[in-house]
Amino acid sequence: MQTQNTCYQMLFERVWSLVFCLEQHTFLEETRLIWKIVFRIPWIQTQWRECPRQLSQRTPNMRTRIRVILYSLLLLVLVVQVSRPVCVDVPSETEAVVGNPMKLTCISCMKREEVSAETRVDWYYISPDDEPIPIYLFDGHPRDLEGPWRGRLVWNGSKDLQELSISILNVTMNDTGTYNCVVFRQFEFDSYSHSVTKTLVINLVVREEASDDTTALYSEIMMYVLLVFLTCWLLVEMVYCYRKISKSDEQAQDTATNYLAIPSENKDNLGVPVTE
Repeated sequence: MQTQNTCYQMLFERVWSLVFCLEQHTFLEETRLIWKIVFRIPWIQTQWRECPRQLSQRTPNMRTRIRVILYSLLLLVLVVQVSRPVCVDVPSETEAVVGNPMKLTCISCMKREEVSAETRVDWYYISPDDEPIPIYLFDGHPRDLEGPWRGRLVWNGSKDLQELSISILNVTMNDTGTYNCVVFRQFEFDSYSHSVTKTLVINLVVREEASDDTTALYSEIMMYVLLVFLTCWLLVEMVYCYRKISKSDEQAQDTATNYLAIPSENKDNLGVPVTE
């Protein structure tokens, strides 16, 4: 029994060490860890090799305990994934209301976080005759340019320069039109450099009153309902497996207690065959 508890303790320690590794590694390394541990599960085999008696007795109780460990691992990985900041290319809102601030979202995710890059962002307003008018510049620090938007533009980017958005304060009807976010990145490697240019187009429409759009609200509600359902399902499975384990342990303990309660002379008679 002590060997069995030691095995389970070692497995749960590996689960917590996995969570710590996921918090410390980048996304690519994290994906490899999840694939290696969750799908191939080589460390479970290693831990069970240290428990030869458990390997030689593959009982239903053991399989149930393994299910509890795997469900716990899956739940912990899910919690880590939800809590991690993730860069997602989200499209910008295209409808604004007169007098309200409007955020022009420009996101350019870097696929490798460990690579440093010099970033320059140019915001343009496309006039009716298709002439780009520079309105904002970020080149190491944000700078408001001359024009009708001067004093009404606010930098709304992130520290890692994956979000390069700006906000328009006190929107007017004249702000309707097309905006371009041009992102230029210069990647420096050991032997060479590589540059990437990305352009995001935002067609802004300014209205006097806000329109009723419930699609985003319903989508957000459905997303949270799905997450709650999956989390509850995992918890129910874990509780079910735990109760099944407890019931099996109680049955084994009752069997051992009943055997010890039999008098010694009856124990000796249990092995004597009855002859006519």
